[in-house]
Amino acid sequence: MLILILIFSLISTSSVKAISEEEIFKEYLWSEVNVLTPPKRPRIGLVLGGGGARGLAHIGVLRILQEEGIPIDVITGTSVGALIGGLYAANVPIEKMERLAEDIGWEKITNLSAEAIVKLLTAEKLLSTEKMEKYITLQIGNKRFDELKIPFACVATDLKTGEKIIFREGLVAPAVRASATIPGVFEPVEYRQRYLVDGGLVDNLPVEVAKMLGAEIIIAVMVSADFTQYSTANILLTLNQAIYIQGEVLNQEQLKKAHLVIRPQVKDISAIELWRARECMDAGIIAARKMLPEIKNLIMQETFTHLFLQ
Repeated sequence: MLILILIFSLISTSSVKAISEEEIFKEYLWSEVNVLTPPKRPRIGLVLGGGGARGLAHIGVLRILQEEGIPIDVITGTSVGALIGGLYAANVPIEKMERLAEDIGWEKITNLSAEAIVKLLTAEKLLSTEKMEKYITLQIGNKRFDELKIPFACVATDLKTGEKIIFREGLVAPAVRASATIPGVFEPVEYRQRYLVDGGLVDNLPVEVAKMLGAEIIIAVMVSADFTQYSTANILLTLNQAIYIQGEVLNQEQLKKAHLVIRPQVKDISAIELWRARECMDAGIIAARKMLPEIKNLIMQETFTHLFLQ
C-alpha cells in the first residue's frame, strides 16, 4: 500500500511529467515480479553462443542483466559461451570477468606461438588447450557442476561419432575446455574414451539444452559475424571461418525456439581478436540495455500467465 501511495504522489508532481502512468505502473509491477522465485514465476534460462573473441560481449550482457536485477535460473553455453557462462555460474564477479577479458590472450589459454604454428605445419603436431583448463581452474577451483551457484550446462562434439555431448556433471574446467577446443588446430580433449572438440560444430546456441535444464523463458545472446570481412590467410583463421559459418546455419533453428534474442553488434570483430575485448563487452552492454524493456515485459507477461494457470 505504501508503494502505491508513493506512485500516485509521484504522478501528481510536475517533476515526472515526462513519465507516463503506464511506465510507473510497469516499474511497480517489475519490482514485485523480479523478487519472485520459481515456482512462483517461470525459470529463466540464459543461452550464450560461440563466436571466439566476439563472445566476450556476453560479459557486457551479464553486467546489465545483473545491474537491472534480471533473474537467471539456468545458463547454457557453447565454446566461449561455455567459458563465460561457467565463470558466471561459479559466482566469479562481473568486475573480475571484465579484468580477465581485457588481460586475456591466446598464450594464456593455449600453447599458440610462432614456433608452435611451425610445428603444426611441418610436423602435423596439433596445439593444446591444456592451459585453458588450468586457467579456468585458477579462477573457480576444482568446482563440479553440482557445486555451481547457477545450474549450468555446456556442449562439446565427439569428433569420432559426431554426437552432441552435453556436460551437466563432473568437473567444470575440463568440460568448458572441451567445448571451446577448435578442431584441426588444437588436440581433441580426451574424456571417458571420447575425443571432444568445439561444441559449435553441432550446437552453437544451446537453446534446447536450456529447456532440458528446466528453463521456461529463454533469453539467447547471439554474436553474429560478417564473414566477408575476415581473412583466411592461415590455418587458424580458415578453420575458425568454417566452424562459425556452420554455427550460423545451426543458430537459425535454435533462434526460433528462443523467446528473446540479444544481438551485440560485433560483426566486424574476428573470432581471434581477443585484444578487442573492451569493444566486445561494450557492445554487449549496449545491446542488453536496448532490450531491457522487452526483457522485463516478457518476464512479467510470462509470470502473470504462469500464476494464472497455477
